[in-house]
Amino acid sequence: MPDCAQPERIRLDVWLDVACVCKTRSAARQACVGGKVSVNGARAKPNQEIRAGDRIGITGPHGRRELVVSAIEAQHVPKATARKLYEDVTPPPTPEELELRDLLRRAGPVPGQGSTPDRRNRRQRSRW
Repeated sequence: MPDCAQPERIRLDVWLDVACVCKTRSAARQACVGGKVSVNGARAKPNQEIRAGDRIGITGPHGRRELVVSAIEAQHVPKATARKLYEDVTPPPTPEELELRDLLRRAGPVPGQGSTPDRRNRRQRSRW
């Protein structure tokens, strides 16, 4: 019979997926390959093995997160359990960062970025 003991080490991309930090394992792999993930201060590859106590830094669309691995799971678990696999030690944003976020939110989307114009917008532009 196979041993049901928890693994001591696991691949980084698998852990990011199991801990619900990334939506899928392929998204976790892309984040690692793109240089968005670091382990203990060094840039990480998707196949890097991590263990409890490692410090993971993740850069995403909403800023940088710092996580400390507290447990290892090899298979998917419920989200409530997955959140217990790490401790979020991200420092709170400074007042300047909060002010900048608020200013960017108020400014709205940048023209020229986003989805393509719909039929009505194209006709308005051609009339101009």
